[in-house]
Amino acid sequence: MPALAEVAPKDVVYNEGKVEASLTGTPGDPANGIKVMTTNALGNCVACHTIAALPDVQFPGNIAPPLDGVASRWSEAELRGIVANAKMTFEGSFMPAFYKTEGFIRPGNGYTGKAPEGDLPPILTGQQIEDVVAYLLTLKE
Repeated sequence: MPALAEVAPKDVVYNEGKVEASLTGTPGDPANGIKVMTTNALGNCVACHTIAALPDVQFPGNIAPPLDGVASRWSEAELRGIVANAKMTFEGSFMPAFYKTEGFIRPGNGYTGKAPEGDLPPILTGQQIEDVVAYLLTLKE
């Protein structure tokens, strides 16, 4: 259940891909961010990205840019926007929109072969996005 202070995915304001405001009003926890980024059922960022600061991750992907030094290249607002919905910054990105609930072309309802009823839940909660951003902000060059 989302926190009461959490901004709903459809209410997130993107300004040239950036999301200036926190999605929850609660600071992110970098340790939880690592968990989200390295857990298959959550963000699983390491399926596509390498992170030198996490050498124990098994089978990191290399089809997306390495995340080393990402905080030296992008601001907090830019990182929040990219994690929430990378397509707002990189139009042709194959990165999933982790904080989106509507506007999908052909979503399915969990292996039933039927369309879902109503909006789908986001892949990550607003707080999980904030946690990932908090960890990414530690990755400076």
